[in-house]
Amino acid sequence: MFTLSIIKRDTKVSTKQLQADGIVPGVLYGPKVDSLPISIDAAELLRVWKETGESSIIVAKEGDDSHDVLVHDMQFDPVNGDIRHVDLYAIERGKKITVHVPLTFIGEAPGEKAGGVVIKTLQEIEIESMPRDLPQHIDIDISSLEIGGKIDASDIPAIEGVEILANDDETIISIVEAKEEEIPEEAPSIDDIEVEGEKKEENSEETPKEE
Repeated sequence: MFTLSIIKRDTKVSTKQLQADGIVPGVLYGPKVDSLPISIDAAELLRVWKETGESSIIVAKEGDDSHDVLVHDMQFDPVNGDIRHVDLYAIERGKKITVHVPLTFIGEAPGEKAGGVVIKTLQEIEIESMPRDLPQHIDIDISSLEIGGKIDASDIPAIEGVEILANDDETIISIVEAKEEEIPEEAPSIDDIEVEGEKKEENSEETPKEE
């Protein structure tokens, strides 16, 4: 299990100053934890988050205390990509938790090789489990998926200690036949229009006028 060092944040220090010092401001909260302003080393947080994402338990250590937490929300700077703020959710030990776990698609689909279009309807799925049983991701094998085929939530193999909360008929991935683009009729060129106009003028001259 990954660990992360946190300290109680001095709210008098500005966010800009913390970020300039390589520190990420955040908050720790949960059913049994009062909301606590915290500070985390930016480099350490980024390293742990890359390994765990938002669906793995992290042990947040604050002095002699520790909390099992999930990264509930992460805010990034739109310009330089630095982490601006983080929310850590302290779970209750010994109780089931509900989270969204990313889906990992493995194998090559024969339908895609045959020219079909792959439609990934879900990239993650909601599950319920005890913290110790929480998977970091769920593998979806697409190696037998042909054109016209699909994989629903009910097709996910049973995982011990994990309950899939999505509806059984909710589609995860499907392969459909590629539609051929209709070739539009070629529009007449300017020369064709001019030639046609000349013909009409010639015909009008040949037509005798009634006196």
